[in-house]
Amino acid sequence: ATFKGWMDIMYAAIDSRDILDQPKYEDNLYMYLYFVIFIIFGSFFTLNLFIGVIIDNFNQQKKKISQDIFMTEEQKKYYNAMKKLGSKKPQKPIPRPGNKFQGMVFDFVTQQVFDISIMILICLNMVTMMVETDDQSEEMENILYWINLVFIVLFTGECVLKLISLRHYYFTIGWNIFDFVVVILSIVGMFLAEMIEKYFVSPTLFRVIRLARIGRILRLIKGAKGIRTLLFALMMSLPALFNIGLLLFLVMFIYAIFGMSNFAYVKREAGIDDMFNFETFGNSMICLFQITTSAGWDGLLAPILNSGEPDCDPNKAHPGSSVKGDCGNPSVGIFFFVSYIIISFLVVVNMYIAVILENFSVATEESAEPLSEDDFEMFYEVWEKFDPDATQFMEFEKLSDFAAALEPPLHLPKPNKVQLIAMDLPMVSGDRIHCLDILFAFTKRVLGESGEMDALRIQMEDRFMAANPSKVSYEPITTTLKRKQEEVSAVIIQRAYRRHLLKRTVKQASFIYNKNKTEGGAGQGMKELNENSFTEKTDITASTAVCPPSYDRVTRAVKE
Repeated sequence: ATFKGWMDIMYAAIDSRDILDQPKYEDNLYMYLYFVIFIIFGSFFTLNLFIGVIIDNFNQQKKKISQDIFMTEEQKKYYNAMKKLGSKKPQKPIPRPGNKFQGMVFDFVTQQVFDISIMILICLNMVTMMVETDDQSEEMENILYWINLVFIVLFTGECVLKLISLRHYYFTIGWNIFDFVVVILSIVGMFLAEMIEKYFVSPTLFRVIRLARIGRILRLIKGAKGIRTLLFALMMSLPALFNIGLLLFLVMFIYAIFGMSNFAYVKREAGIDDMFNFETFGNSMICLFQITTSAGWDGLLAPILNSGEPDCDPNKAHPGSSVKGDCGNPSVGIFFFVSYIIISFLVVVNMYIAVILENFSVATEESAEPLSEDDFEMFYEVWEKFDPDATQFMEFEKLSDFAAALEPPLHLPKPNKVQLIAMDLPMVSGDRIHCLDILFAFTKRVLGESGEMDALRIQMEDRFMAANPSKVSYEPITTTLKRKQEEVSAVIIQRAYRRHLLKRTVKQASFIYNKNKTEGGAGQGMKELNENSFTEKTDITASTAVCPPSYDRVTRAVKE
């Protein structure tokens, strides 16, 4: 069932005849069919069904712990988006230096073309390392030495340019620190190559470390999304794989002690020799690691099945020990190997597969979701341009340009002011909006609205409130929708009041004119009309002054 040694057993069965009869070549051909059927149903089907049950139960337990089992698909989508959103925060961008020369260098090293050029140099450096051989000529060795020297100069130049342009901000980026250490080690390795090779390690190791920098290109190339998904799944799996490794080590530790106690003096034959045996703890661990991969366990079991002469000597003395004989214990040996293979090879090792499959599935689902990690990173990269001081606030006037500067799916093309007002974003004094409120609204716009999301949204917002003190420290005074409603209401009230004043003025003028006409004092009537008009103008100015100052700009716009 573990595919170990089954072909030898099959050939022996095919050549077998009756009891006490000599074997004959392919005397029993029907045994081929027997073994093939067993391999299909006993190994391919049943064994993989066993593995499937382990993986399924592992996934069920994980869902119970993470509470995903109680969520609908829409809730999972919204929850994953909120989880990604909460892992990001606005960062203060590195300011461009005021010095003209430093500014030019800054513009040069911050371009994506510069990073891609460095990646190409790293790839070329990798090619030169692949060309190197053990028996190469002295001329070839000199050529490779000078090529390596050119690469060291180029990478040192990159480091110096970034130090000049980024100043002390250079050491705030993890990749830059890694590059700096690699460059220093490369320079030291070039000048002290002989001493390092003699007392420490080969200088080639420093060049191998440099190749790790090529991983940065995966972030620059959007077409490498599949590779990035695989790497993301691997990174997500590492903590769980470490825990499973500790569990496997614990199982191996227990079985190694048990094996030393029972099989330390078994006769050295078949798979047991001076390296693979149970005489010491280290050798026992090596044997168990081999069994964990289902390799060679039958060779280790064969000597343990020897229970007496002539296969072993029950009376053999071992100097320094009171134990006699080099025979094994068949019943204990079978229990030991079968139980260990089931626990380690069939259960624990397949948990590795379960973890990797689960995380790969999660990574694939997340990459297919409407909003990914890249979208939130893009949001904050654009945010840095509109909020260079990292205040986490933005004026409402800039919001239209900001929404148009984003990339899909968060992109909101112009004209977009009506859509932004309809989002009902909370505002603080100075018509400023917090970045999380904007991101919440844009996320909801992409994922859509649903009644069952409200409770989950409130829970997630409470978490982010606790994780972002700057969001808690302010109290919104209005929203974009309310502000627009207030402005429109103010305009309507002012227009209605002006119409009322105009009607009253016309009515009074008509009344005075008719009165004076009857009395025959048309000249006096015109004088009173002019005085009354002056009074009404004064009233209009006063009424305008009574209006709240915040609506003055609306009034001016209407007048214009």
